[in-house]
Amino acid sequence: MKKTWGLQNSRSRMIALFIVDILSVILDSYLAIILRFKLDNIWVPAEYMYSVESYMVINVITTVVIFLVLNLYNRVWSYASINEMLAILGATMLSTVFQAFGFSLLYLQVPRSYYFFYFILLSITTIITRFSYRILHTMENGLKKSTRHSRNTIVIGAGEAGNMIIKELKSSKYLNQKVVCVIDDNPSKKGKYIHGIRIVGGRDKIQEAAKKYDAEEIILAIPSAGTKNTRDILRICNLTDCKLKILPGMYQLINDDVGVSNLREVSIEDLLGRDTIEIDMESVGQYVRNKRVLVTGGGGSIGSELCRQIASHNPKLLIIFDIYENNAYDIQQELVRKYPNLKLEVLIGSVRNTSRIESVMEHYRPDVVFHAAAHKHVPLMEDSPNEAIKNNVFGTYKTARAADKYGVKKFVLISTDKAVNPTNIMGASKRMCEMIVQTFSKYSRTEYVIVRFGNVLGSNGSVIPLFKKQMEAGGPVTVTHPDIIRYFMTIPEAVSLVLQAGAYAHGGEIFVLDMGEPVKIADLAKNLIRLSGYTLGVNMEIKYTGLRPGEKLYEELLTKEEGLQKTANNLIFIGKPLEFDEVHFLSQLQELEKAAMEESPDIKEKVADMISTYHIRPEDKKRDSEAFQELVSLGRISHEGPIVDEKHSGI
Repeated sequence: MKKTWGLQNSRSRMIALFIVDILSVILDSYLAIILRFKLDNIWVPAEYMYSVESYMVINVITTVVIFLVLNLYNRVWSYASINEMLAILGATMLSTVFQAFGFSLLYLQVPRSYYFFYFILLSITTIITRFSYRILHTMENGLKKSTRHSRNTIVIGAGEAGNMIIKELKSSKYLNQKVVCVIDDNPSKKGKYIHGIRIVGGRDKIQEAAKKYDAEEIILAIPSAGTKNTRDILRICNLTDCKLKILPGMYQLINDDVGVSNLREVSIEDLLGRDTIEIDMESVGQYVRNKRVLVTGGGGSIGSELCRQIASHNPKLLIIFDIYENNAYDIQQELVRKYPNLKLEVLIGSVRNTSRIESVMEHYRPDVVFHAAAHKHVPLMEDSPNEAIKNNVFGTYKTARAADKYGVKKFVLISTDKAVNPTNIMGASKRMCEMIVQTFSKYSRTEYVIVRFGNVLGSNGSVIPLFKKQMEAGGPVTVTHPDIIRYFMTIPEAVSLVLQAGAYAHGGEIFVLDMGEPVKIADLAKNLIRLSGYTLGVNMEIKYTGLRPGEKLYEELLTKEEGLQKTANNLIFIGKPLEFDEVHFLSQLQELEKAAMEESPDIKEKVADMISTYHIRPEDKKRDSEAFQELVSLGRISHEGPIVDEKHSGI
């Protein structure tokens, strides 16, 4: 019923326009000749009036046909713009030209200036009749908006994207934003207007404008701005009480896909400090395409993203190896849906099990191995240090040894900035993983490489998901120390670095990402509170809980001894490996494995003997000793420790 009514309404409007145009042509023809002679203060000579009247029917028919051909009857005039204006002018010009040709053909005489007056009058009346739809539509939207609360909105960017956003906000009856001013850093635009909205100045005016106009929302519409520029603008916006939205990227403009629907909430990643890493996809594709690729820990945050990006490069076979079946199942189902032609194997097992990891290597013979399986949570590993050693150190050793034994071409270890001058057992265990890989790289045909990066935003157990859960529960948001700082990167960036490192690898390198400026966790918490719609000190608090066991105020990406060497990618560097006695290190590993399997209470001291840069804090020693004695008293562990499972151990 609604569809039928809409068609009838459309036909009625078309008929109305036909009638109006016929009347306009008749009226404009008479007015044009009258105006011409009124300028001379005389009445129109009879022969000229006769010419106009004689050609009137032909003129009306010709004009209506031209209007039909140029689609002046089937446009949506409620949204008329410059294109419609040009179409009208083209149609009225053709009508005038055809009339002049007809007069000449029929030997009808009129002054030459008559055609000028006729063109002007017909253009004016046609524009008025057509654009009246838009005027009425705008007035109707204005009345509707005035009856409900409109959010005062500042638009940053007076370019093409900003123009489109402002136009849509002003014209749509469904949006309740009112643009109160525009911000643009171009000094030549200051004081000018865009769609009737004044450009008040550059980014230095954001806070002042937000206060003056009582703004509730700020829209950043500069898709061409780089990451650093965007971050700097958003940091200023974050000092206001406004809700922030952003137009994602330059591709939106290229695809003419700019509009309110493309705006998204500002994420915490927008406020971090560097350009997004770009990798050479061709070089990555060369060593992954048509290769058998194994990802250990393939169900984790980094591992699953590795699987996604590897799958996009058409490997011959992708093998996901993980001890957690739920994680492995989730990534399996995702890849099956997205890449139906991908040859995929999902295997459950532990890298600590020598027989299992070697049987996988022997059966599938992978060309490339990405080793992402590890325990990573610093406080948990402080309480279970032997597990950190068993899983991280010896899981890596057994996987690296299997790679050498079964002819893997590339082996990529996922490491962490916590491996540099470690103050916790997790970082120390990862440093030992690096030493293991460096040792194998000297004596194996396999190309072993280490990739080291900082904290990953959005990964399981990372700070952002924790903060969000705390806010959902009503707070407070907990931060260990007001001065604690960390480097951050997104999961896709971390994985891009891993893949690129594999392409650069010749064996033994430690690849490090230039992660820009470190971020204060307290500032991160404050920004996230603001972006989530809370007000610090009003409906959300930050609580400082003190540094956790093994935690330090800042992380380093490279030791001084390692130095930096540039690569083809200016955001990726190579650290020079530290020198150490590999033979002595391997003999120490044998003793360490025995101690770990026996649940030694002195495991941290043994690790400190092997890693000169690892220093145990006195308070941690005391706490570990007390925890061990408590386990003994509860009967959960003996002083001798459990029996060692020889099948699953051994260097």
